Parts: sequence; C-alpha cells; structure tokens
Amino acid sequence: MKKVFFSLKEAVINGAAGLTIFSILLGFIVGAVVLLLAGFNPIEAYGAIIRGIFSKPKYMSYVVIYSTPLIMTGLSVAFALRTGLFNIGAEGQFIVGSLTAAMVGYFVHLPMMLHVPLCILSAMAVSAAWGGIAGFIKARHGVHEVISTIMLNWIALYLLNWAVTIQSFGQRGTGKSHMIQQTARIDLFGQWKITPEGIDFIRSHKILGDILKSPVNTGIIFALVFAFLVWFILNRTTLGYELRAVGFNPHTAECSGINVNRSIITSMSIAGALAGAAGGLQVLGVSYRVAKLAAMEGYGFDGIAVSLIGNNTGPGSVFAGFLFGGLKYGGSKIQDAVGAPTEVINIVVGTIILFIAMPKLIQLLLRRGGRWK
Repeated sequence: MKKVFFSLKEAVINGAAGLTIFSILLGFIVGAVVLLLAGFNPIEAYGAIIRGIFSKPKYMSYVVIYSTPLIMTGLSVAFALRTGLFNIGAEGQFIVGSLTAAMVGYFVHLPMMLHVPLCILSAMAVSAAWGGIAGFIKARHGVHEVISTIMLNWIALYLLNWAVTIQSFGQRGTGKSHMIQQTARIDLFGQWKITPEGIDFIRSHKILGDILKSPVNTGIIFALVFAFLVWFILNRTTLGYELRAVGFNPHTAECSGINVNRSIITSMSIAGALAGAAGGLQVLGVSYRVAKLAAMEGYGFDGIAVSLIGNNTGPGSVFAGFLFGGLKYGGSKIQDAVGAPTEVINIVVGTIILFIAMPKLIQLLLRRGGRWK
C-alpha cells in the first residue's frame, strides 16, 4: 500500500497528467465543500450530474454535442499557447467562423459533398485571417495579442449583429439569419427523423431512437481529426518545430534562421482557423443559423479552460472538452434534482484551473508535507 501511495505521489509531482488528475480531484473536493456549506448533499448533487450524463443515451449524445465546440476552441487556444502566444480571441474567431458558414450555407447552392467542405473551409479561411490580424499587429508593431484579440472579439460580435440585419440574409424582426440549406448540414437523419417512418423507428428502438432525439451530427468526427492534426503539426513537422521554437525563445529561434514574425502570424492564423471551424461546425450541425447576440456565447473563453486542463495538447484538449461538456450538460441537472445552483460547476472548473495554474506550489507542498508512508 505504501508503494502505491508513493507511486501516486511521484506521478503527481513529476508528471503533467498526474498533476491534472490531482487538480481535477481537488476541484471536485472544493465543489463538495461549497455544496456542504450551502446546505446541500454533495453526494446527491454529484450523483445527479452522473445520472444527467449516463442515465440515457440521449444525455450522452448531448454531452458529445456540447463537447464538440469546446474541443475545437480548446485546440485553438492550445495551439497558440504551445507556440508562445495567448489566443484570447477564440471567441471572436468562433463568431466570425459561424457567420461565414451561415452565409455560405445560405447563399451558395452546391451538392452536399461540395457544400459542406466549402462552408467549413470558408469559415476556417475567414477566421484564420481574423486571427492573422492579431498576429500581424504583434509582429509588425509589437502590440500584445491579448489586447488586439480582445478588441477583435467585440468587433466580431457587432459585425454579427449587423450582418443579421441585412435584408437578404436576416429574417426581418427576428434578429436571426435565414436557415442554411439542407445540403450544408452535417446532422444525421435530420429530415428523415420527422417522417412517419423515422418517428416509428425512434419509438420502436430504445437506444438508437433515444440518441436520434438529440441533434446528433458528425461534428465530433471533425473535432477528433483536427485534434490529431494539431498533434501531428506540432510534433511531427518542420513547421511545428519552428513555431514551438519561437514560443520557447524567439531570440534563439531568430539566430537559428527562423522567421519569427512570419511564425507569429502563422500561429495566430492556424489558431484562428481552428476556432472558426468550431463556429462553422456549430452552425452546420446544431443551430443552422446565426442570431443577434446580446453578449458573447463563451465558447472561446471556455476553450481557455479546456486548453489548460488538457495541458495544451491535442489529446488533452479532447479529454478536457469531454470533461467540460459533461460538467456543463450534467451540471444543469443538479438544480432540478437537489435544488443546488448550477454555478457550482463553474466553481469546480475554476478551482481545477487554479490548481493547474500553480503546479510548483502543489509539487512543493507534496514534497515537503503530506508524506504518504
């Protein structure tokens, strides 16, 4: 038993994965303490979250749907962080990507095999340019990307709000755009589900029928492919080596012959393209339109949490995206189940990020105290 405890302690001290898992556990412990102080039973609350995720196939399907944009924006932030940049503008890039996908999906007429790729690539291209603006400003004028991307977030928000007022694109009086064409959608069996045959199938098949009650789509496949591409680019290509070298030390990279300014623009462009793909997939698979926003939806900001929990890696962002998606969807059930406020989930996530952000302190405490013998 002592050896097991010692091995666990060493895993936390010396490994990023162990530290992340330990931080997640601490986050749930803090959440339990908060629930107790508020007069709620944490076991019942966490039980409600678990049931809200796993008790029905439809719930698990919704978790995947919730997780897809979080994985993509997490990849966007992670890619930038791995190259020494902080892409806090994933929110604006998400908005621009969703707007572009909605416009191409509505105005362009093509077969599905061409329409869907065109919508996604268009969303990525425009959002890459949007992210590249921040990269160019930093490379040319030294303006920190946090400042420029925050400004670009607000520009994107109001650009969207203006776009839905265009008579040919927005539905008058609704604050929403027209729905994209059927050939631009990536949902599964969307039209068939409302036919008599589809309704009979859903009623007669307990598992598949329950899954089809959710807006199930192929977005998660795209997200997993992009996660692999991020890992491959950063770890198996010359481009990834150059971008990471600039992130580690731009002066040394420049002395090695790497064009630092070009690398900064390239990195922000790729990060923007990933966030734009998230917005595009959300429109093509879930919402089918864009709408006027009173405030930002938060997918890009949640992506920061996903990236940090996932240790700024592709596979880590997938894991963290599913964790975050599960907490966001399952956490919405605790208010009806036990009366606890759903804000507890934000406390849990915030605590996890807090502990991940101070690994040296945790490692120091584990080395000097709390020895497991």
